[in-house]
Order: sequence, then C-alpha cells, then structure tokens
Amino acid sequence: MIDSRAARRFGGAAALLCLLSLALFWPGYLAYDSLAQYAQATGGRYDDWHPPVMARLWSLFGARGPAPMLIVQLGGYWLGLGLLAAALAAHGRRAAALAMLGIGLWPPLLGWQSAVLKDLQMAAALIAAVGVTGWWRLHGRAMPGWAIGAVALLCGYAMLVRANAPFAVVPLAVMLLPRPTGLRRVALALFGVVLAIALAAPINHQLLHGERSGVERTQALYDLSGIGVASGDAAVGLPPATLAAMRAKGCVRPYFWDPLGEPRRCEALVAPLHATPPATLYVRLATMILRHPIAYAGHRLAHLNSTERLWVPYRWPGAAPPVASEPNQLGFANPGKAAAGWQRFAALLLETPLGWPIVWVVAALAGLRCAWRRRDDALARALFTSALAIEASFAVISIASDLRYHLWTLAATLIGWVLLGPRRWPRALVLLLVAVIVIGGVARLLLSLSPQTYTGMLG
Repeated sequence: MIDSRAARRFGGAAALLCLLSLALFWPGYLAYDSLAQYAQATGGRYDDWHPPVMARLWSLFGARGPAPMLIVQLGGYWLGLGLLAAALAAHGRRAAALAMLGIGLWPPLLGWQSAVLKDLQMAAALIAAVGVTGWWRLHGRAMPGWAIGAVALLCGYAMLVRANAPFAVVPLAVMLLPRPTGLRRVALALFGVVLAIALAAPINHQLLHGERSGVERTQALYDLSGIGVASGDAAVGLPPATLAAMRAKGCVRPYFWDPLGEPRRCEALVAPLHATPPATLYVRLATMILRHPIAYAGHRLAHLNSTERLWVPYRWPGAAPPVASEPNQLGFANPGKAAAGWQRFAALLLETPLGWPIVWVVAALAGLRCAWRRRDDALARALFTSALAIEASFAVISIASDLRYHLWTLAATLIGWVLLGPRRWPRALVLLLVAVIVIGGVARLLLSLSPQTYTGMLG
C-alpha cells in the first residue's frame, strides 16, 4: 500500500532542506574556474577550456553572480534526493528515506555543492536524473515520456559539463536498460562512451560555439612528459637536455599537470608539445606507451594513487570545500560565518577515511557484489557501476587530484547503499577495506606534510 502522506512529508522536508541550504551558503562560492566561466557567461565569448554548456546556461541569468547557478545546483541536488526519499517513504522504508535526506546533509557533499563548479553541476544533474528515475522505478511504474525527456536532458547536460562524465553517465543509463545483458551490455556501454566523447567536440564547437583553447592536448602532454622524464627518450618530442631540465625542475608531478602549463615553471620547456596538433600528440603517445610501458604505468599509477588518496600524507591538498571565494574585483559577497564553520567541519571529516576516494571504490565494489543477482536492485546496481566506471577512467584519463572530481562516486555509492539496505559484505571486500584504511593511515602518519598552497605544490 502506498503511503502518500509519508511521501509528501519527506518531499516537503527535502524542499525545506533545500531552502535552508540556500540560506546557509548564499550566494555561493566562486573558485578560480568559476570566475573564468562567469567572465565567459557575461562577456558572450566562450571557449572549450571550461564547458561552454555551463557558461551558456549561466549567461541566461545575466550579471547576477553565482546565486542563480547555486539555486540550479542545490535545486537539482535536493530534487533528486527528495524524490528518492519520498518514494522510499511511500513504500514504508522510512529509515531509508531518512538516510537519503541524511546523504544531502553530509557536510562534505553539501559543503562542496555550495561551490559553483562544473563538477558539482554534473553531480547535481545526475542526482536529479536518478531521483526522477527512482521515483517511477521504486513505484514499479513505467516512466512517462516527459520524465524520460527530463532525464535525457539532465544526463545530456551532465555529459557536456565534465569531460570525463561519459564514463559515469553512459554506464548508468545502460545498466538501467532491460536489454541487452552480459557482454553485449558491456559492449554497448563502451560504444556509448566512445560515441559521447566523439560527439562532445562538435557540440561544443559547432553548436555551442566554444572556441578551441587547446585543452584537448593536456592529457597527452602530461603523459608524454611523464614517459619522457622517466625514460629520457627524445621520441616523445623533446630533446634529452630538455627532459633532463624537466626532471631537475620537477615538472611532472603526480598531484597535477599544472607545472607543465605554468609560464613561471615549465611551459617554455614543453612548448614544442603545446604547438603540436592534438591528433599527432595522441598517436605519439600510443607509440610511446608501447615503447615504454613500465614508464607509462609508473607515471599513471603515481597519479592514480594521488587522486585516489591512498599512500599520501595527511592534509593532501584539494580535499576541503572552499571557505571563501577566489579573490576578485566583482564585489560578490562570501557566504557567512556559519557557512565557513560548516566547511571547516567538512574539511575535518574529509581527513578521515570517509574522504579517501579509494574507500568509496571498495564500498561500490561491495555494493555491486551484493546487488548483482537481485532484479529489484537494478537502480542501486546501476549507481555502483557508474561510480566504478568513472573511477576506473582515472587510471588513464586524469591530470589532477582534486577531491571534487570524485564527488559523484561518493554520492552514487551512498545512494546505492541506501537503496540496497543493510547487506553483509563479502569477506574479501571487508579485508580489502581494512587493508586500504591501514595503508592510508600509515601513510598519513609517516609521510611529511605536503605544501598547503597552490604555489607550493607547483614547486
């Protein structure tokens, strides 16, 4: 029996929490990337270094700062969680409904959701899409056409607002299809990811009129530099003397690619790579991977460790949500002292294993194993698959270690486990989780504190 009154109560609670979140974090935090996108949104000139789709959306609100996009972001976030909570409550799962609202209040997630950034726009859009889908699925009803259209629009926006989003969105969608199954489903997901990536450039350039910025070179530039510094092979496109200078200056860092793009650090050294056509760079990268697989693997594993935050020191940068906007001349106010206090508490939580992406990878693996065989766990299974797929993509497509890139993984895994309900973890995954926490804990006790500023991390 459907409990409509309980559904309305939880839906109303989500709406109230959305309003309270807006009041706490108004008008939202602006990061460095946010300011660049706002300049495009208000100036009417777009490039593809930042997603043109987000700047285009922002431009619809005029020169009103971050507040309208904060409403969009928190609105999607609480809409999705509210619909899931209401659907669970309607079917008598009130503890799960409360837990779903609790996800929204978890300080690291909500704290980051107050920053107007493409990563949070992606997470909000996907959470809203999952909420709409879950409302119908948890009621055991087919989605009407308008709901399918809304979900498609949200997923399309999510895929365009983050370059790596297809690795999350496509597996999520494919896992919710009744057919195909087995290896055909895997093949469909792989095809969908490749197609989505291939379509992103023409959409950004022809449809959204984003100018080319050279952003597509960054992955190849980072990996070629890593292989070159490790192997000394000039076939990467840089002479041995340059590679030696890069090695001496620490131009290749597991934490991020940024030194290679900074004029004061290493940009001049890698200028030949910056000037090389992207297609040539990627062909060269494929060749160098075949010639130096160990150097490439070492480079990528070092970065994967950094972004997954396993063997890293205490307070590895890039985890805490902002406590103030990036300094600017636009005069936008920061959220108040209560918001700053919330963010500091979130930062403390993120120094625990709950802030290590690798822990959530293990939790998603356990969830997928528990949900694999039951037909009524399809939505949870899709969420775990999406979380694991995007995390797997970081092994080969990632150039920075900020925690915000992993927030969809955290949210999807939490939502999946609430939908799943209490389940016993497989023993092997319990042991793996313990091992991860012990290894990460030892690293934080033994390793020296890293620089705590951007300039310090550049070296």
